[in-house]
Amino acid sequence: MASRSHQAQVKNRAPAPIQISAEQLIRESSERQQAHILDPIVKIHDAEEYQSHLRDRRKHFEDNIRYRREHIGNWVKYARFEEDNREFERSRSVFERALEVDVRNPELWLRYAELEMRNEFINRARNVLDRAVQLLPRVDFLWYKYVYMEEMVGDIPKCRTVFERWMEWMPDDNAWMSYARFEGRGGHWEQAKEIMKRYANTYPSARSFMRFAKWAEFEAKDIDLARTVLESSLVELEPEESRQARVFGRFAAFEERQGEYERARVIYKHATKLFNLGQEPKKPAPGEEEEEEVPQWEQDKRNELYQAYIAFEKKRGDKAGIEDIVITGQRAEYEKRVTADPTDYDAWFEYAKMEQENEISSGNSNENKVREVYERAIGNVPPSMEDKQHWRRYIYLWIYYALYEEMQRHDLDRASKIYDACLDLIPHAKFSFSKIWINAAKLHIRRKDLIAARKLLGKAIGLCGMQ
Repeated sequence: MASRSHQAQVKNRAPAPIQISAEQLIRESSERQQAHILDPIVKIHDAEEYQSHLRDRRKHFEDNIRYRREHIGNWVKYARFEEDNREFERSRSVFERALEVDVRNPELWLRYAELEMRNEFINRARNVLDRAVQLLPRVDFLWYKYVYMEEMVGDIPKCRTVFERWMEWMPDDNAWMSYARFEGRGGHWEQAKEIMKRYANTYPSARSFMRFAKWAEFEAKDIDLARTVLESSLVELEPEESRQARVFGRFAAFEERQGEYERARVIYKHATKLFNLGQEPKKPAPGEEEEEEVPQWEQDKRNELYQAYIAFEKKRGDKAGIEDIVITGQRAEYEKRVTADPTDYDAWFEYAKMEQENEISSGNSNENKVREVYERAIGNVPPSMEDKQHWRRYIYLWIYYALYEEMQRHDLDRASKIYDACLDLIPHAKFSFSKIWINAAKLHIRRKDLIAARKLLGKAIGLCGMQ
């Protein structure tokens, strides 16, 4: 029984007073190791022992190569060992043997060239790199190493020749930029500009034109050339390239940096109309072709462009410009709401009120945006023709529309036609609205047409007098 009770006791699981971390254990074990275990030292007393050591190490490397002939790391280590011992011919022999195994390995060619460059065998390095780029012309870092070496040794004509050979293979954008920067470092800016023009003509895209303009502005310091390139991108490129938000954004930002705020504003406004920035895309009318769907990345760029326009107007614009931007944003929100639910009459009320206030503040009544909103709103008839409750908010759209035409536009004839159209739409046999009859009759009285008012009220009593 005593042994059982002893086994049932709970051991002390509290943490030890002195904690030892795994990091401390590893550090102490490393400190206490003997030095010859970490870094073996071979003591050589004469030339014979040195040659014996070399034979042993070479035998070790040869065995590794024999075991894994395709493993390039073994060859590189072997060649580096021979280089460290100043046996350059043997090191070259190792690289040549490795190339027989895998001649299309660009890393192997690079290590071979670096061997010659480290030890200042420039002509041999040229030969290696020349062989490499002839065999692997699509591997860019071999060309980069080649032109870097030629520039470092100061052979500018040779470096330019290598660049021209490289450009014949139509490399990527960075290669052309490197060529132009090379000429710029030498002070040959006219040649550098010709190179960038060749680059833009070789790859006529928004990317190439934008990089050309950025290079001209910040590196060549040629503002006129940068503006010419940006203008050409909007004219010479294909529509799918020129009609990108980033093109207009870069152009507007460039003009803003140069202090040309009016030019920047014109670019922003043109982009706003072109991309319908801040507005929901309009549905095509019957018979019209649908617009191509905008990719998500392009839509994100357009949103960024719109935000940049808002920030620009807040910094550089006047009150009218800022209000125009705010109205555009509000218009987009209302468009989103009425598109999601066309019978959301409260959204239509707020939308029309916003347009009316904008029309009054701006004094521009020629665009007829208020009429457009009201016409779209009254086109969304309530789905139920039995329930009068669904029609109450809808009828007020007609009343507000008529009051707008009468009070703000002073077009009494149009207001009267609006009342008539509303009365023709209401199903009077099931329900009617006295307010619409009374407002229409009062309008006739204000027009001093008492006969029409009497006829309208008589018709109202006849159709819905018992309701």
